[in-house]
Amino acid sequence: MAKLNPYLNFDGTAEEAFNFYKSIFGGEFRGEVYKMGNAPGTENLSEEEKNRVMHIALPIGDDLLMASDIVPGFGQSLTVGNNNYVSIFPESRDEADRLFKGLSEGGNIEMPIEDQFWGDYFGSFQDKYGVHWMVNYNEESAK
Repeated sequence: MAKLNPYLNFDGTAEEAFNFYKSIFGGEFRGEVYKMGNAPGTENLSEEEKNRVMHIALPIGDDLLMASDIVPGFGQSLTVGNNNYVSIFPESRDEADRLFKGLSEGGNIEMPIEDQFWGDYFGSFQDKYGVHWMVNYNEESAK
């Protein structure tokens, strides 16, 4: 079966955001942090754009959270929106609280984490980098 991994785009803050995520989830980046300036055909980019992230990956459990920065010099632009969420299914209520509190720091809480009418412990927010997250703990699924 195919495996899906979320891939995020940033406007010059991918490395900063992923260092933040690494501080919450732990672990180490998979491979190196590839920069735009290391790729062929980037000689005409500004120094700031050459230092942007081409690819970064952080293993989280059996999954891989990946990202890159957009490059305005290539005609790319980023529109932060609510059309994508990273949904986390922690193994305990305590882990749900820790992840929610850590990742939402400096962001905008949409729905505080609490017991919901459908039976799960759930909350959602936009982090300080514009990424939307859902934390959903279900005691039965976690067993």
